[in-house]
Amino acid sequence: MVSTQAQTVTDAEPDFPWGRAPYPVLVADAEGTLVQRNNAAQALLPAACPGSRLADVVPAWLVAAHQAMCLAGTRTAQEPGVPLSGAIEARQFEAHPRVRDDRTVAWWLVDDTDHQLAREALRTERERTAFLAKASSILLSSLNLGRCMDVTAHMAAENLADAALAIAPARGDRLPVVTCLRGGAPATAQEVVDPDEVPGLGEALRGFPPVPSRWIDPSAAPHWMIPEGFGPIGAIVITPLPGHGVPAGALVLLRKEGSAAFTEEEEVFARLFAARSGAAMSAARLYAEQTAITEVLMRELLPPSLHQISGVDFAGSYRPSADHERIGGDFYDVHPAAVEGEPSLVTLGDVCGKGLEAAVLTGKIRNTLHALLPMADDHQRMLTLLNTALLNSHHTRFATLVLASAARKGNEVHVRLTSAGHPNPLIIRANGTVKKADTRGTLVGALPSVRARTTTVTLAPGESCILYTDGITEAKGGPLGDTLFGEERLMRALAGCAGMPAEGIVEHVQMLASQWLGKRRHDDMAVVAISAPRTHHLSAVNGHTRGRYTS
Repeated sequence: MVSTQAQTVTDAEPDFPWGRAPYPVLVADAEGTLVQRNNAAQALLPAACPGSRLADVVPAWLVAAHQAMCLAGTRTAQEPGVPLSGAIEARQFEAHPRVRDDRTVAWWLVDDTDHQLAREALRTERERTAFLAKASSILLSSLNLGRCMDVTAHMAAENLADAALAIAPARGDRLPVVTCLRGGAPATAQEVVDPDEVPGLGEALRGFPPVPSRWIDPSAAPHWMIPEGFGPIGAIVITPLPGHGVPAGALVLLRKEGSAAFTEEEEVFARLFAARSGAAMSAARLYAEQTAITEVLMRELLPPSLHQISGVDFAGSYRPSADHERIGGDFYDVHPAAVEGEPSLVTLGDVCGKGLEAAVLTGKIRNTLHALLPMADDHQRMLTLLNTALLNSHHTRFATLVLASAARKGNEVHVRLTSAGHPNPLIIRANGTVKKADTRGTLVGALPSVRARTTTVTLAPGESCILYTDGITEAKGGPLGDTLFGEERLMRALAGCAGMPAEGIVEHVQMLASQWLGKRRHDDMAVVAISAPRTHHLSAVNGHTRGRYTS
């Protein structure tokens, strides 16, 4: 509402100077009697003749404004809340008062219809823009397809129609549908229907342009499309939900019988909303597909769960360089022998670098070693063939590796160890002594040939062989935060692990390294323990059963 302050003017022509003014002008006295009018006012209000009561010939809003002006008792006061604009003959006018010397009030009526329509259009556009921005924000905050469909149906029902359905492309013979009534909650269903039986729905699900709502007979809507308790449908809009390259589904808007039909402008706005919903649903579906693919691939890259194989205890632990990651450049595997009693092959390695790129090369190395299992008894040959495979690949990274063939012989475990540029395995004896295994060699994937020395160690019951990556010994921390955990500190820690089970040893090593690091950055860390289990026999002594360990 435009507020215009009342003014007192001295007329140059006391009779009526505004007779030919282009705006309608009415002059009324304090008693509400019309005193004068100009030609424009006569054309607008033919019944408004001088001498008639203002209340009988002008709209109520103008009468109220005149009464307030007269009762104020001052030339500038206006009663708060009294309208100074309103409708006359389906058009919008603003009334501007001017108090004359004889205490009559001249009312200038200015046609404000076009401005009012422009303001209304601007307000509507701002509301719609705010709605679309809110919809985009809510829809893009989730990468869950079900959640996106719920939000789409709910926002459409609350803002565009009396009810809405978000429909995803069919999965087999089932059509995923989320239905929402205005003021209600979304409901999910799987409909066994043929979308082509619904006019416009099959086309929308295939991404074709929408069919205008005036071409769709509401009575043709199937029962599954009508929410329970909704009643007869008065108007229906079916528009596609466009996705990234492929359609994301369809949006159905319903209005009850007796409600206004959808205008062309409303259908265009529905398509704008559908574009945002379709983009969010498409992104959610793509994310779900990528997540499923990643999970499948990840299972092949994750370290395996280790256990006892052919009388030998195995345990492993892996901690990636970043806590939010699950894979990296360190790896280990245990391959059981094809024949019972033959050595199982243990591989533990460290690829140069970390993160996803290192994990990809890790997967290549693990797969290559798996393919070379038929020659697992010849460590040197396996390393040579692996080295050739890496040199011939597009990868420029290298790796360190240790191979261990472990087999149970009576109560002992015999382990053949071969290191290719990797830290020496550590042997924990039953008396707490910790020694390095005498094996060393060159890197894999860096030089034309790889040379490595193989050594054999024998583990008595309760003794273990520890394979680890340099992420353990190079963990930087301590009181000042810049000291390496180091090989000597690791060996002292392992000396206290004599007789511990394999699982306990790897957990103890990882715990000590983590405590040493604190919250500092670190490399990937992997540990594998190969242990000769203690054997437990039962024997009867004096009628009682007791256990004893033999070695």
